[in-house]
Amino acid sequence: MQVRFKLYRLIREYFATHGVAEVETPILASSGNTDPAIDSFVTTDADGVANWLRTSPEFFHKRLLSAGSGDIFEIAKVFRRGEVSTRHRPEFTLLEFYRLGVDEFGLIDDLSALFSAVFCGFNRKPPACVKLSYCAWFERDAGFNPLTIALESLRARVANFGVITPAAKEFSRDDCLDLIRTHQLEALLPADQLTYIFDFPASQAALAQLNSDGATARRFELFLGGFELANGYFELTDAAEQARRFSRDCSARAEHGMPAVQVDQDLLRALTNGLPSCSGVAVGLDRLLMILTGAKNIADV
Repeated sequence: MQVRFKLYRLIREYFATHGVAEVETPILASSGNTDPAIDSFVTTDADGVANWLRTSPEFFHKRLLSAGSGDIFEIAKVFRRGEVSTRHRPEFTLLEFYRLGVDEFGLIDDLSALFSAVFCGFNRKPPACVKLSYCAWFERDAGFNPLTIALESLRARVANFGVITPAAKEFSRDDCLDLIRTHQLEALLPADQLTYIFDFPASQAALAQLNSDGATARRFELFLGGFELANGYFELTDAAEQARRFSRDCSARAEHGMPAVQVDQDLLRALTNGLPSCSGVAVGLDRLLMILTGAKNIADV
């Protein structure tokens, strides 16, 4: 408890120094997250109308940014159904923040400065920072280019892990890349180093803008050792493209027999009105607490 409270204080002090306003946004929403990789908790009100527990405060934050809030952050309770492991809980805490007029690399520098302030606040040496593109990461530690390798070769590599069912022959390119990442590459990252992986495949763009090559997205993830701690974007501001991505997500959910989710029309209206150029990131505070306390299970923090 004491470490958590001190962590929150250090975070708030950092943002106060940099003029970033703290906000509080709703936990219960009238729309949900369409991402097929995320399963939401849903409830109904007295009239039978569905409401979703937020999986992230992102959509609310973008509505605030579009309304002129300026730079913002939130320490937010979020919920994702079915996520239980030594590093996953259905309820967890995210730090989410947005900086206007900053691209993903400027946000990486900002996030590194925040981590430095946190580690110094606990009288620890700040970790070194390394930036590596997604393609360079796979080429260095797996020996292939993830954008050009044949899908059948990827499926064969996944099957060799020995923990995958015969359904591996049905896995998509992204399914295979994610499994190779989690089963092989993340374990090789240095334990005392902040590693930023940037330029993800366009198929994994989520809510990030694409690069001019059309093959990669302006998204990054942060690892400290094998712990994935953060996911950030140079944010998509195009309402029409966002609507197309929501539609693709909904189709994918239907194909996999997943529950339908109400699309956030308020977010689309906010993007239509104009989201300023900005970058945003979500940081898993419970995992950071595991690192700060030496805990082996997220349930312990």
